[in-house]
Amino acid sequence: MKRVLLILTVAFALPAHADNVGLPAKMPAAYKSECGGCHTAFPPGLLSAANWRQTMADLEKHFGTDASLDAKTSTEISAWLERNAGRRSVSTDKAPRITTTAWFIGKHDEMPARVWKDNRIKSAANCAACHPGADQGRYGEREINVPGLGRWED
Repeated sequence: MKRVLLILTVAFALPAHADNVGLPAKMPAAYKSECGGCHTAFPPGLLSAANWRQTMADLEKHFGTDASLDAKTSTEISAWLERNAGRRSVSTDKAPRITTTAWFIGKHDEMPARVWKDNRIKSAANCAACHPGADQGRYGEREINVPGLGRWED
């Protein structure tokens, strides 16, 4: 009986854990200001170390914007991203776009197309528009509040 309870406890905890990818401790202030200044400062666990290296190497052409950093800041952010990277590897010739990964699309497949066009959202990279805890790496379904649709739960 104890074994069954343990299995059930773990089974119910896993979905909640999966949505709280979190921002690891000792996040460089530069990551929040430099990266989070234009879009959500994504949790490093959303991409692999190789994907983060690729992203950091292409900052002068970062999705149509020059997001170049000085060498010290780039090294600090790169090292932190790679130390805290996940296993979600995206194959691409250029920096991967988190919002087009299979994982992201699978998590957002129930969103009506009109949601992405809403002026309060504007972009899939604007996680905080629907996930008020995004700046702390919290993306749990119980916290979602979609502009125009209200609270969202499966």
